[in-house]
Amino acid sequence: MAASNRKNSDNKTTDGKRIVYSEFGNIDNSAALQRGIQEIPPNQQNLKIEASRKGRGGKTVTVISGFQEKPETLATLAKQLKAQCGTGGTVKDNEIEIQGEHKQKLLEIITKLGYKAKISGG
Repeated sequence: MAASNRKNSDNKTTDGKRIVYSEFGNIDNSAALQRGIQEIPPNQQNLKIEASRKGRGGKTVTVISGFQEKPETLATLAKQLKAQCGTGGTVKDNEIEIQGEHKQKLLEIITKLGYKAKISGG
């Protein structure tokens, strides 16, 4: 009988979620939890270009890592690189993955854009 006499609306937010504890007045703190990424000019970044097959079912993917850019900048750069190589690709964990083995071509494109890059692996 005591369970049926509970208060329902005293500690709920506007979207219906229940707040257990809030130290500060702002409930939505998603902006505070995001990491601040400091963009470094391209000529100060050391990139690594390598071909990889790990975890991809035997398909070769060229991975460019070492970026210190915002996700929006990486997305536009990935789009440009995919168009230059004529293949697909994606951005994962501050790395750009281009489908196929395009190490030399990507090295030329990246260095023309002002980045310092090296080919890694055999």
